[in-house]
Amino acid sequence: MSESQETLSNLLQETRRFPPPAELAESANVTAEAYERAAADRLGFWAEQADRLTWTKRWDDVLDWSNPPFAKWFVGGELNIAYNCVDRHVENGHGDRVAYHWEGEPGDARTLTYADLQKEVAKASNALLELGVRKGDRVAIYMPMIPELPISMLACARIGATHSVVFGGFSADALRTRIDDAAAKLVITADGGYRRGKPSALKPTVDEAVQSTPSVEKVLVVRRTGEPVAEHERDVWWHDVVERQNDTHTAEPHDSEHPLYILYTSGTTGKPKGILHTTGGYLTQVAYTHHAVFDLKPETDVYWCSADIGWVTGHSYIVYGPLANGATSVMYEGTPDTPHRGRWWEIIQKYKVSIFYTAPTAIRTFMKWGDDIPAQYDLSSLRVIGSVGEPINPEAYVWYREHIGASRCPVVDTWWQTETGAIMISPLPGVTAGKPGAAMRPLPGIAADVVDDQARPVPNGGGGFLTLQEPWPSMLRTIWGDDERYVKTYWSRFEGLYFAGDGAKKDEDGDIWLLGRVDDVMLVSGHNISTTEVESALVSHPKVAEAAVVGATDPVTGQAIVAFVIPRGSAGEDVEGEDFLKELRNHVAHTLGPIAKPRQIMIVPELPKTRSGKIMRRLLRDVAENRSVGDVTTLADSTVMNLISEKLPSAKSED
Repeated sequence: MSESQETLSNLLQETRRFPPPAELAESANVTAEAYERAAADRLGFWAEQADRLTWTKRWDDVLDWSNPPFAKWFVGGELNIAYNCVDRHVENGHGDRVAYHWEGEPGDARTLTYADLQKEVAKASNALLELGVRKGDRVAIYMPMIPELPISMLACARIGATHSVVFGGFSADALRTRIDDAAAKLVITADGGYRRGKPSALKPTVDEAVQSTPSVEKVLVVRRTGEPVAEHERDVWWHDVVERQNDTHTAEPHDSEHPLYILYTSGTTGKPKGILHTTGGYLTQVAYTHHAVFDLKPETDVYWCSADIGWVTGHSYIVYGPLANGATSVMYEGTPDTPHRGRWWEIIQKYKVSIFYTAPTAIRTFMKWGDDIPAQYDLSSLRVIGSVGEPINPEAYVWYREHIGASRCPVVDTWWQTETGAIMISPLPGVTAGKPGAAMRPLPGIAADVVDDQARPVPNGGGGFLTLQEPWPSMLRTIWGDDERYVKTYWSRFEGLYFAGDGAKKDEDGDIWLLGRVDDVMLVSGHNISTTEVESALVSHPKVAEAAVVGATDPVTGQAIVAFVIPRGSAGEDVEGEDFLKELRNHVAHTLGPIAKPRQIMIVPELPKTRSGKIMRRLLRDVAENRSVGDVTTLADSTVMNLISEKLPSAKSED
């Protein structure tokens, strides 16, 4: 966006409200009073939350912000994350409580109690030490969604090694660059995992990646699929090394600012950014937010986050947050449509899941498949449902609440990032009257606001840039090995404010709505229009399951709106015709105003998405502007662009 474009147009209006269920509000973990307490003494509030953990040595200062933007939280404090996530629950008499119900895609299952987890983490810790890993070393982890993944992370945290989990869908080159950047000493992987009904190999990718990574001394391999793999001198099998270890290990304390993990996120320069999170502040905020946002009752709840641990959502809300709170979690290896499209609802029914956390892209996929599929399963155990990853369209929110939450479960739509480490903006299920599509307001202890180009807060009803105004405990500390890039990327746009690239608006009540990346904002006839709002307008049409919108160069308006639409399964046969496309254009104009009317709508069978569910809009921009399509290697299904290209004759534009 240019320097002169101060705000985003606020087009979408939403009047529906869903107050908290009375029973949940009465017993909620966090009440409205928390906002007042945190506003009166923000650092005192975070000290209270840190006291929910077990510290070996109490901190001297809650926050050192003497050298911004480099924060230190709970300065001088010492603790061990693995002890907090595992051992203390066993010592408190909860060793028999289930930590993970693990479900493999082929239908195999494992149950690990906290006592089981304590032994497995101790054995893995002893194995890492035998393999030469020491405090401060980096360990790369490239694994499927199997229990050995969180066990490996906890073992690293226990001995003070910094882990770098790389999502199991990345290429050998992507893995190699991440191993090299962190100078990882050990790689932990598996022969493969199961995906879409068949084994998906991982070890060959690691073999290719480590051919030119001088820092790697050993590769530790879990046998999951039993498929044959090449064996090299540096390879050691998990069952040979870990299983014979002693199942006790004494956890040593680490400084609150000791590096816990590096997680790489894509950078505009092509070189991934290694986001560094440390120990005490991170665990404080992920534990508190998991307790507050999901209203977790560890004695009775069964919690399931459907993310992959290779992304930050899995780090914070499958591993560290839930385990710190003594939660019982479900962990699933496979895809939502294997062996059938009801698999996720079958799992909720089987384990009586009460808290479910998933992504809007998954929700819209389920809408496309049809209401009748979840209706076949007993989802009555659910009491809180959440979304994460991108703004949720109001209609997807309402569908999720109605068809998954039986019109009674609060929807907690959460905003946060790899960089923030933990949830920052979200409803509280016992406090907030939910609004479809709104992230609502910053959590207690978090200072966030929407500002214009001069860093002035926008009025209610205005749009602009989402910023964080004060440091927070789980914030990234730097970009690994590149302090200068950290400052330039996140702190240079607005002096003294954190800005990571998201547009947002405040509605008439002052509640915050996320509008996607400012890179995805379209400038149409002088109006800054968010792709998110146009997509939401399209999805609000009863025959539309999913939509992606991009801006394409236009000689008259500067940019014109081009939409790619997937009809719902129940939409019928008439969705290819000009009448339907005209109906959609008019629907958008009626919902948002004539300025937002798409120039062109293409009916497509699928959208190009990464394995994490993010829509690759740059590829759609290539299509909209009739360019050759760029690199598709990061897509979950690289054939999607071929399908879209085949459908191009159905693209229609306004006369």
